[in-house]
Amino acid sequence: MTAVPPIDFAPEKGRDLTAAEGTLVVFADGKGKLGVAAKAIDKATGGALSRVVGDPEFKPRSGAVHRLAYPSGMAAKAVILACLGSAPDRGAARKTGGAVAKALGKGEVTVCTAGVASEPLIAELIWALALRLYDFRDYKTDGDENGDSGNGVTSGPRRVTVLARGARGLGRAFAPFAALAEGVFFTRDLVNEPANRLTTDEFAERLEDLRDLGVEVEVLGEAELEKLGARALLAVGQGSAAESKIVVMKWLGGKKKQAPLALVGKGVVFDTGGISIKPAGGMEEMTMDMGGAGVVAGVMRALALRKAAANVVGVVGLVENMPDAKAQRPGDIVKSMKGDTVEVINTDAEGRLVLCDALWYTQQSFKPRAIIDLATLTGAIVIALGHHNAGYYANDDGFAAEFAAAAEAAGDAAWRMPLGKPYAEQLKSRLADLKNVGGRAGGSVTAAEFLHRFVAEGTLWIHIDIAGVTLANGGTDLAPKGATGWGVAALDQLVRDKLEG
Repeated sequence: MTAVPPIDFAPEKGRDLTAAEGTLVVFADGKGKLGVAAKAIDKATGGALSRVVGDPEFKPRSGAVHRLAYPSGMAAKAVILACLGSAPDRGAARKTGGAVAKALGKGEVTVCTAGVASEPLIAELIWALALRLYDFRDYKTDGDENGDSGNGVTSGPRRVTVLARGARGLGRAFAPFAALAEGVFFTRDLVNEPANRLTTDEFAERLEDLRDLGVEVEVLGEAELEKLGARALLAVGQGSAAESKIVVMKWLGGKKKQAPLALVGKGVVFDTGGISIKPAGGMEEMTMDMGGAGVVAGVMRALALRKAAANVVGVVGLVENMPDAKAQRPGDIVKSMKGDTVEVINTDAEGRLVLCDALWYTQQSFKPRAIIDLATLTGAIVIALGHHNAGYYANDDGFAAEFAAAAEAAGDAAWRMPLGKPYAEQLKSRLADLKNVGGRAGGSVTAAEFLHRFVAEGTLWIHIDIAGVTLANGGTDLAPKGATGWGVAALDQLVRDKLEG
């Protein structure tokens, strides 16, 4: 697993900042006034930082950074002057932490935070910095243009030292963020893995490793799933040599009789589209079609690491959608675990077939207080929302509001989409109870309505289509190019607010 950069917290008092090696990070406020540490560095460098903030081109808004390379009078190779803006909040702290990370070179980094902001905001800033330093290098052998050695060695700093007046308290405040960063990195690693490495067997084995953290893990193979009647899920994987599975993860840190929150993830480790095969261009990105399962796995890891006082069950359906002689065909009719029959119009609309059985299994087995499913489900949600927001659907306004608040607080952008009978009617089949697609119009909505049919009456439910936010082709404030880990922070926040608050 890609390692989260080691982060140490130490008192700033008595430190000779001019002797700090690597990169030194200091701060100015929203008016361009230098902070305590920045003033000391300004004096040591003959007013270099004063000249920066005095330059009309420098705007001291949140996320603004300026890098001084090889400053005179300093042991450091670089000094970064950063700003949180005039009214810093969680969003400003995250944006600034990400901007600092992008400006860093290799080697050690020291961040001087005395007098900069409150402990919670500094913790957010350091968390964002750590997230942006993620660097998946498992398959780099010859280094890159920056001279990195490969073989898992990151291009970011190997250690981050945070200097603060209340270092011990800040360390305690950061501990939950450290666990959350581990969860995000776990998700990103899973999504970034190639399909020849992350098979359904390998995926299941990595989830079984969560037992070391206290998570209860159960793996259901094809024989067990056949007995359960999960034929919609099994039909998706019948063209693959990889065994289809459902993996159950239980973190039971709450009260014994407290009904769990259930998280359900689509885990298609590779999606060719099956017989309804996808175009070749871009198919290599279908290694990310297990993104929903990856998010569920990351949340479970984070909850276990921070010993969350909550009961949460994670269920993921792991399959591979391949077009061999045994693959399901357009026109096939399969029977779901619920008992509803489904006419398969398009084998590339396979994720909903995986999820419908996983949803029903979860409800029947665990009687959850609420259920959230996540899936890279449709290209239609990308057309609707681009790569800026996940689309979510809910059958209860109160639950939807709780999720929206958690997602906003965590910085995972999401937009609520509609449900309704007219969309469900697009799924009517001449031959079966329903068909797996409802045409091009409203494609993400009809996919949600398909899943809605498999949610028992009275069960709180949210479906999140993460197809547009699972990969970032150009990187984000908190993630380099590639897997983002979107959703881990939002769901962890929801657990805090709804189950632990």
